[in-house]
Amino acid sequence: MSLILNIDTATENASVCLADAGISIAVRLNTIQKDHAAWLHTAIREVMKEANKEMNEIKAVAITAGPGSYTGLRVGMASAKGLCYALNVPLILENTLYVMASATVTQFRNEENDVADVLICPMIDARRMEVFTAIYDWELKEIAAPIAKELENDFFMTFLKNGSIVFVGSGITKAKTLLKNPKFLFYDLIYNGLHLSELSYKKYVNQQFANLAYSEPVYIKEFYSTFKTTQIP
Repeated sequence: MSLILNIDTATENASVCLADAGISIAVRLNTIQKDHAAWLHTAIREVMKEANKEMNEIKAVAITAGPGSYTGLRVGMASAKGLCYALNVPLILENTLYVMASATVTQFRNEENDVADVLICPMIDARRMEVFTAIYDWELKEIAAPIAKELENDFFMTFLKNGSIVFVGSGITKAKTLLKNPKFLFYDLIYNGLHLSELSYKKYVNQQFANLAYSEPVYIKEFYSTFKTTQIP
C-alpha cells in the first residue's frame, strides 16, 4: 500500500486527496479561497474517515508548493510539514504550474483533442496585469520556466512555431482580452488534487523527496499587500 495525502491550497480552489498508488480513494474540495486555512484540517479528517484509514497508515504527504496564493502556499506548506514531522514520513513537492499542465494533458486526451504541435501554458492570476506562468510541450518538458510575467502578446508569440498554445488556469480571464492570435487557444481546465496524486505517486516510487527542514513555498515574486504600514515614533 502506498497511501499518500495530497494537499493543494495554492489557488482559489483547494483540494485534499487521499490516494493509494496514485488512485484517489477520497477527495474534498473547497472553492472559497479565504477559508482554505480553516477548511484544510477538517477536510483531512473527512477523507481519512471516508477511506477508513488511520493517519499512521500514510506513507507520504504531497503538496503543490507554488506559485500561487501567498497565504494558501504558507497554509499548505506548514500543514504538510507538521504532518510529516508528526508521522515521520517524507514530503513531496510539485510545482503548481506543472500539475496544471499535467491535468491539461489528461483532459485533452480524455476528450480526444488533437495535440499535434500544441504547447501548454498554465496561468495563475498574480494581481494587476501579471500572471504566474510557464510553458510545457505535450510531453511535459519545460519550454519556459515558471515566472511572474506581465501579459503581452510579443512574449508568447516567440514560442509559436507551426502549432498553437493552449492557455489554462485563472489567469486566462484577463489574458483573453490582451493576447490576440488565431493560434492562441483558451481552455477551461478541471484541475484539483486528483491530478497531484498521479504525480506524487511517481515521485514516491522514485524516492524524490523534499528536504523537510529547508523546503519553502515557491513564491516567485514578493508578497504584495494593500495594507499600509504605520510608523511608530
